[in-house]
Amino acid sequence: MHIRIYTTSWCPDCRQAKRFLEECQLPFEEIDIEVELSGAKFVKHANDGKRKVPTFDVDGRIFSCSPFSAHGLKQALGL
Repeated sequence: MHIRIYTTSWCPDCRQAKRFLEECQLPFEEIDIEVELSGAKFVKHANDGKRKVPTFDVDGRIFSCSPFSAHGLKQALGL
């Protein structure tokens, strides 16, 4: 499973999502949308024009997890 997470440095939901992935020992690629302009464009396109973070791309399946829910993320990842 390839997990890409689009984040911002100041987002508490992003920090919780990353902590969850680390605790589950799931490797992920992080894209800070305030640094990577292409990441910001992707997030806006995926979320009907909104900068909604964290947004996930898991093997081509796109979804957001805002507000953060460990249960929701677990289900979305099929864990």
